[in-house]
Amino acid sequence: MRNLQLTAKGSSAAMDTSEEERLLGSYDEENFEKISGNFRRIQVSVTGMTCAACSNSVESALMSLNGVVKASVALLQNKADVTFDPALVKDEDITNAIEDAGFDAEVLSEPRMSCTKPHGTLVGHFTIGGMTCAACVNSVEGILRALPGVKKAVVALATSLGEVEYDPTDISKEDIVNAIEDAGFEASFIQSTGQDKAVLGVNGISSGTDLQLLEGILCNLKGVRQFHFDRTSKELEVHFDPAFLGSRSLIDEIENGSYGKFKLLVKNPYTRMVSKDLEESLKMFRLFTASLFLSVPVIFMRVVCPHIPFIYSLLLLRCGPFQMGDWLKWALVTIVQFVIGKRFYVAASRALRNGSTNMDVLVALGTSASYFYSVYALLYGAITGFWSPTYFETSAMLITFVLFGKYLESLAKGKTSDAIKKLVELTPATSILLVKDKGGKIVGEREIDALLIQPRRHIKSTSRRKVIGGTINLHGSLHIQANKVGSNTVLSQIISLVETAQMSKAPIQKFADFIASIFVPVVVTLALLTLLGWYLAGLLGAYPKEWLPENGNYFIFSLMFAISVVVIACPCALGLATPTAVMVATGIGANNGVLIKGGDALERAQKINFVVFDKTGTLTQGKATVTTAKVFSGMDRGEFLKLVASAEASSEHHLAKAILKYACHFHFFDEASTTKDVQTHVLESKFLGWLFTVSDFSALPGRGIRCFIDGKHVLVGNRKLMTENQVTISSDVENFVVELEESAKTGILVSYDNELIGVLGVADPLKREAAVVVEGLVKMGVTPVMVTGDNWRTAQAVAKEVGISDVRAEVMPAGKADVIHSFQKGRNVVAMVGDGINDSPALAAADVGIAIGAGTDIAIEAADYVLMRNNLEDVITAIDLSRKTFARIRLNYVFAMTYNVVAIPVAAGVLFPWLKVKLPPWVSGACMALSSVSVVCSSLLLRRYRKPRLTTILEITID
Repeated sequence: MRNLQLTAKGSSAAMDTSEEERLLGSYDEENFEKISGNFRRIQVSVTGMTCAACSNSVESALMSLNGVVKASVALLQNKADVTFDPALVKDEDITNAIEDAGFDAEVLSEPRMSCTKPHGTLVGHFTIGGMTCAACVNSVEGILRALPGVKKAVVALATSLGEVEYDPTDISKEDIVNAIEDAGFEASFIQSTGQDKAVLGVNGISSGTDLQLLEGILCNLKGVRQFHFDRTSKELEVHFDPAFLGSRSLIDEIENGSYGKFKLLVKNPYTRMVSKDLEESLKMFRLFTASLFLSVPVIFMRVVCPHIPFIYSLLLLRCGPFQMGDWLKWALVTIVQFVIGKRFYVAASRALRNGSTNMDVLVALGTSASYFYSVYALLYGAITGFWSPTYFETSAMLITFVLFGKYLESLAKGKTSDAIKKLVELTPATSILLVKDKGGKIVGEREIDALLIQPRRHIKSTSRRKVIGGTINLHGSLHIQANKVGSNTVLSQIISLVETAQMSKAPIQKFADFIASIFVPVVVTLALLTLLGWYLAGLLGAYPKEWLPENGNYFIFSLMFAISVVVIACPCALGLATPTAVMVATGIGANNGVLIKGGDALERAQKINFVVFDKTGTLTQGKATVTTAKVFSGMDRGEFLKLVASAEASSEHHLAKAILKYACHFHFFDEASTTKDVQTHVLESKFLGWLFTVSDFSALPGRGIRCFIDGKHVLVGNRKLMTENQVTISSDVENFVVELEESAKTGILVSYDNELIGVLGVADPLKREAAVVVEGLVKMGVTPVMVTGDNWRTAQAVAKEVGISDVRAEVMPAGKADVIHSFQKGRNVVAMVGDGINDSPALAAADVGIAIGAGTDIAIEAADYVLMRNNLEDVITAIDLSRKTFARIRLNYVFAMTYNVVAIPVAAGVLFPWLKVKLPPWVSGACMALSSVSVVCSSLLLRRYRKPRLTTILEITID
């Protein structure tokens, strides 16, 4: 299969696909269904937020609802994550609370689930252009919801997308598009749940005759509703009825109808759209260049023209009440202030209307003060003849620099999601379709676009093993049956998990939220105090008049300081310090095989003091093998193994499977046989009738199993099981078991009819990296601990081999959580690493639960981290990445706080009396814009993260 990457069989990097397919399945329901007890968890799209103060307002509104137990708002993703009791709170109450706070809200539909709605409704996706603010979103949503047949409409400002649930019998897609366009916006249909639209690139059209041929084919094709061909882009957009036509059959009909002249390529409608980050960057760039184009002449007239006599004389010409230069500056700056800078006024008014403040308020306040004072100075001069200096250039350059900073910030923020983009790029582009006859025999093959793969279709493979798209096929060809496509694939689920994690908020963000909630009022207060301080000091003669600007006065002198204070303050830097770093870190973790469920888990991991390892399947390979079988009665060895295998056949425990495999080898083949045919036979042998009939089987966690064979009681397990059932353990048996345990093997005792008849020795090899990882953790200041249900001798032997001194053995599954709690005393942060169902209580009890990727889905659901590669080295990667991420976050906070603490006093003129240092408002605006860019760029440095080399951690020198 071309461009589909698969891990070769037997590769050490390979992972059990069936396990990985379970990896994230539980998250579908976890994020949008009941998560525990009677609680539900939903995600809500929130539009209109511009800074941390806005997200604080939304969180406060949600937490004030009776029944909401948890609410987290992600500023960068414009989403809220809410956990609540549905008996007390409804979805509508949540959206109403957000809307009452002054923002727009809509409960998001459940991802990766079928989007087909009851009663024949479809969910259509539309692009909507021309929206600039939340008011536009409200307008479009109101129009859509009022349309007959529309059940639900959600519009996202950030992505310029609309999702509309509608009844196709009452309204068509064209009617929806027309309604949006009639409201003054641009609209186009993307696709619906009916999959009734395809966008195709067409090669082979070179003349009008070719175009007529294409139109003729489509017009005669049953099921085609409408089509449009763009000659410039060579793209064909076809709307068709999925009941009569499929995307692949559509392509086949066009290519066959043209006798091979046309070659078509499917284009994913979502990848054709400009990404949110790129679109925002382009928008900011256009606004910045327009503002710069209008602002440069204003600066030129103020700074350069006085030195060019001819041009300056033209500017001094009087035209009505004002000079020509004043008219020009007024006209140019008015466009910058109210056309290009409209977005600041809209956002500021929305914030004030909601009872909150943000950076837009500061920008609007500072630029308005400069602009309106200049207008006042002109009018006052025209009336009285006393001409004061104007500061139009201050307003224009302020907006220009702020837009420049926003442009750089949007570029930098776009880089934070590069990890997800790389994951998306792993999706194969093309596949080779296998053509079968009615009998299922392969009769041919041909290359198709990967987007045309349909469930249950076959593509190249040579084995019946399951594989996952996005891994690497090193050798040969493969025939693969596509059981999961599109958003149901493991890769898509991983991407979804990373996106969800990036939306979460780390607890350290609360600090920034608090600062943001009081930041703007404090800055405005400081600006007023600066204005009054300098003005009153001037009136009282505290500083000489020589400090005043030419033709200026005390008020103008003071006002410039106040404006500088307003525009140099930057709450955005604080708000971006944590979420940008978390976004980068979760993406980098995913690229390194470490899936992080959220910012809170990332924050806790950097404080880990203890790492508690489960033994079986975590420190060991989980591939138990029987090494010894000794009979202590007169029973034949073959009968003994058959008896034990019959008892263990109903157990799912990995030790039971090892015993069954060993007995099957002995029964059908000689003990040395290791052929693949034997392995295949082992998996099916217990159904061949060679085992005894078993009744009343029961598994006893932490002890073993018991059942009845031929009416006699059979026990298979540890000493505790034998003691509880009054089975005598002779000294010979005890000595043999002790010998096994001291060699790091597990002794399994077998009794038949209350008589101990034999012992099996089972070994589970350690993972090759276990000892080095344990030593590495010690070097990092983390104490490793091993907890197991195995006996003390075996546990201590294994612990000694890997270098763990603290061991907890013979611990029942429920007791593992108690072990975690015991370590948590004294405010220690404890991580648990496990892979099985028995580990899930401990994973949930730990401060940081780390699940091995090849483990059970219930263990993975309970964990905070998922190690995809089933490699213990990733435990070190998880801790190291967390530490480096939060070191970067702290650095971001130090920079953001230091910037504001230093910049605001300098802008207020604290240094002016001694050093004559004065920051013009436009310089202050540039500093403010670049401060948030600096924080985002600081977070982006995490992209340079490399997994720690164990040789470095252990300080090993290799010659």
